Amino acid sequence: MEAPLQTEMVELVPNGKHLEGLLPVVTPTACIQRIEDSRQSCAEGKGFLQKSPSKEPHFTDFEGKTSFGMSVFNLSNAIMGSGILGLAYAMANTGIVLFLFLLTAVALLSSYSIHLLLKSSGVVGIRAYEQLGYHAFGTPGKLVAAVAITLQNIGAMSSYLYIIKSELPLVIQTFLNLDDQTSDWYMNGNYLVILVSVIIILPLALMRQLGYLGYSSGFSLSCMVFFLIAVIYKKFHVSCPLPSFGNTTDNFNYTEVMEEKVQVQVETEASAFCTPSYFTLNSQTAYTIPIMAFAFVCHPEVLPIYTELKDPSKKKMQHISNLSISVMYVMYFLAALFGYLTFYDSVESELLHTYIRVDPFDVLILCVRVAVLTAVTLTVPIVLFPVRRAIQQILFQNQEFNWLRHVLIATGLLTFINLLVIFAPNILGIFGVIGATSAPCLIFIFPAIFYFRIVPTEKEPARSTPKILALCFAVLGFLLMTMSLSFIIIDWISGTSQPGGSH
Repeated sequence: MEAPLQTEMVELVPNGKHLEGLLPVVTPTACIQRIEDSRQSCAEGKGFLQKSPSKEPHFTDFEGKTSFGMSVFNLSNAIMGSGILGLAYAMANTGIVLFLFLLTAVALLSSYSIHLLLKSSGVVGIRAYEQLGYHAFGTPGKLVAAVAITLQNIGAMSSYLYIIKSELPLVIQTFLNLDDQTSDWYMNGNYLVILVSVIIILPLALMRQLGYLGYSSGFSLSCMVFFLIAVIYKKFHVSCPLPSFGNTTDNFNYTEVMEEKVQVQVETEASAFCTPSYFTLNSQTAYTIPIMAFAFVCHPEVLPIYTELKDPSKKKMQHISNLSISVMYVMYFLAALFGYLTFYDSVESELLHTYIRVDPFDVLILCVRVAVLTAVTLTVPIVLFPVRRAIQQILFQNQEFNWLRHVLIATGLLTFINLLVIFAPNILGIFGVIGATSAPCLIFIFPAIFYFRIVPTEKEPARSTPKILALCFAVLGFLLMTMSLSFIIIDWISGTSQPGGSH
């Protein structure tokens, strides 16, 4: 009966009060020894653990203070990415029913994956993704997890800054009511992305605790709620087909008979065009599945948020995860549904671009684009946090917190990402490959194999149902990774550019 007591004691270790997976294993044993030899209580042992100076954490020398609501904001913001703009396109290539089925499956799988992470974390008393890898496979496991987190989140941040680079000049152009872009510096995306990074992103990225970003995360989510409301509103104010559809009769002097025939033909085509599809399979369907599979990527942020949670417990963190996933599930489906029902098969891979075709100077859509840019900008610091933590785990694992190092890592990361966005012409393609490899590892493969290795066989044998399910989960992740890479390789060989994106 030693294993259950060990697990129970680990759960009592306060927030961040652990060392590299060593103390949580040794300490409960020591407590048991004291009970047997000197009749001391485990409560006394727990008090001793809390006050021992040798048990100061490496990266979080503070007790968790982040509230339940702020944690939900942070995790929801980590889930929500630029991919929400492409979900209407995904629905156009899967149909409403198939889309709903895939989205529901991905949401449930993501929740199960977080359950595996929290279960593994509770067994060893570790709340760092990289350290779970260390406990499961030693230094190689730690390095692989850290590299996967770094690549995945650098790719996500690069895609966000790329949106700022491409969209912000167009927003300024619309504000100034210009038909064409000028050569002024404030219309240059390279200058603008640097300006946004220095003025907004860097100060937020320098926050020592992730919990403080809950306020900016809440504002970011409100921007995306505004986006969703606008999409629903536009469904009832954009005619189908688009105004330009079948307007050729205005430019020609047909006879009355020909006009009637053309009108009947246009109405017939419009009726067929403006009919929703419930189940669709085409050449683009396969490309939308990986996009949806990675729609709930937030796993590198789960454990840091758990670390800073006030009065933390696995049950409480699982509730935060489930609530965040549920909120984003509803937002994803409504944005996809009403975006698709507005434009049907003519919807573009970037939803906002489709609205521009209707009216490039629409004030509401202009406000929506500003809101989306704001949301994307405020998401970057959330995504940067796990990357900085991974770098610290690799290079400075036994060192106390240092402000200079903290600032230099954040500044160096933002500088590197800005250079990528400015000088790499095919950055989205490059990180498409990274996303297709690192995302399945972080969501499916790593949580499953960490769980299989970390949970003791005395508690759950290798052939128990939970561990068999975990292995099947890892196999699913491997299949998704193989499928995603095969699509990208086929895309490159064929020389076509398919829409993509993982977050």
